[in-house]
Amino acid sequence: MTDIPVLVVGGAGYIGSHTCLKLSQSGFLPVVYDNLSNGHDEFVRWGPLVVGDIRDRGRLDEVLRHYAPVAIIHFAALIEVGESVKDPVSFYENNVTGSLTLLSAAQAAGIGAIVFSSTCATYGLPEVVPMDESHPQAPINPYGRTKWVVEQALKDYDTYTELRSVTLRYFNAAGADFEGRIGEWHTPETHAIPLAIEAALGRRPKFEVFGSDYDTRDGTCVRDYVHVIDLADAHVRSVEYLLDGGTSLALNLGTGTGTTVNELLETISAVSGQDFPVSFSARRPGDSPVLVANNEMAQDVLGWQPQFSLEEIARSAWRWHTAQNMSG
Repeated sequence: MTDIPVLVVGGAGYIGSHTCLKLSQSGFLPVVYDNLSNGHDEFVRWGPLVVGDIRDRGRLDEVLRHYAPVAIIHFAALIEVGESVKDPVSFYENNVTGSLTLLSAAQAAGIGAIVFSSTCATYGLPEVVPMDESHPQAPINPYGRTKWVVEQALKDYDTYTELRSVTLRYFNAAGADFEGRIGEWHTPETHAIPLAIEAALGRRPKFEVFGSDYDTRDGTCVRDYVHVIDLADAHVRSVEYLLDGGTSLALNLGTGTGTTVNELLETISAVSGQDFPVSFSARRPGDSPVLVANNEMAQDVLGWQPQFSLEEIARSAWRWHTAQNMSG
């Protein structure tokens, strides 16, 4: 049997490329559509790459006609929160206008299943922890708002058209492919684990902790780190769920376990065998003290259960970044 095509928009990026790996292991052919502004063509290893922008309706129509995918997974977004505050226009143009263009193309092509990469940033500041899917959505930055707007559009498409969707709200994606083929590669890098590993490798002078006076067990922020392979697994399960006739919904993807920044740094130090300089700065505006997922709905609906521990996350990330350091 030939592999079943799925269009993976933004599939050359971090979570997208790991999802392509998982799709290929599950009998699908991942067709990557990416403008390579944040993605990497060397990460496209399990299916064809089409270079294109999600705002280019003609290009989208052409690709959908040619490959006739059964579903779309939509990762293509600008994601850097700080940048969204400096340049909200780009975020609205790409994340909102681009998504609406993609949805129109999908509808015209008769595609009835889309998996949307969203974020816990749509919730804003937590009112209760852990957060479940009924938590009020009040995003506090343009990045979170653009994702929230697309979520609202998907609800309307579900109500008034034939397009069904699974919206996946990630907590903190982390780690890398265990065979070291692909990993986390952002420019600039803003995520805690790669920054700490770069400090451990001596590629940056120190790791900076923002805020040490939060009301948490050691004063630093608490986050829910989920392995990127576990996230990829949830996307494949979401595609299968929709193809089996599942109804539209939104799901949290996290482990349900919170880790403080200090605990994260201790884990990376233990895995790497390296001590590295750490400095403490003032809190960053908009940082939540605690972000932890209630993931029971994803378990119930998709049968999804995170498999990998924080140590396994750190170990897989360390392997990837060490290899890049040696080859660079």
